[in-house]
Amino acid sequence: METTPNPHRTSGTVMLAIAWLLLFGGAYWAFEQWHQRQENPNPQSVLMAQQGSEVVLQRNSAGSYVADGEINGRKVVFLLDTGASQVALSSALAQSMGLERGAAVRVQTANGLTLGYQTRLASVQLGPIEVRDVAALVTDGIKGEDVLLGMSFLKQLEFTQRDNQLTIKPLRSPNI
Repeated sequence: METTPNPHRTSGTVMLAIAWLLLFGGAYWAFEQWHQRQENPNPQSVLMAQQGSEVVLQRNSAGSYVADGEINGRKVVFLLDTGASQVALSSALAQSMGLERGAAVRVQTANGLTLGYQTRLASVQLGPIEVRDVAALVTDGIKGEDVLLGMSFLKQLEFTQRDNQLTIKPLRSPNI
């Protein structure tokens, strides 16, 4: 007795493979979203949804304050750094933003001495807080797209840390 092949067997196998791919793809996407939220719990959408001119940042899983923001209208990721005297960004990011390099200066970083170049940022925005004409440094000592949000921006703000939250408010200043 001879059996005839089932014509639906192949399509069933294909559908099962597609279902597994969708399941794994969804799990991967969910893990990526969770991981990004652990790294940066302060995306732009959360910051802009906050009421008033006050910004409340959540500490990330590494214990730092990381938040989305903008420099001259371009989206960036800030790492708040009260130990940095100025806003600092990589040479590659500065070049892609069209920032001009000013005078060369020696910069002491956690990785040692490096060369930096002074520049000015027309606008730095963190949620609803915007500061104009901010001093910054362009340096090869910083890698990637992250920006150190230093005291040239932060000194114009009042901030309070409580538990795992940092509350930032603008000071009354003509520069804000």
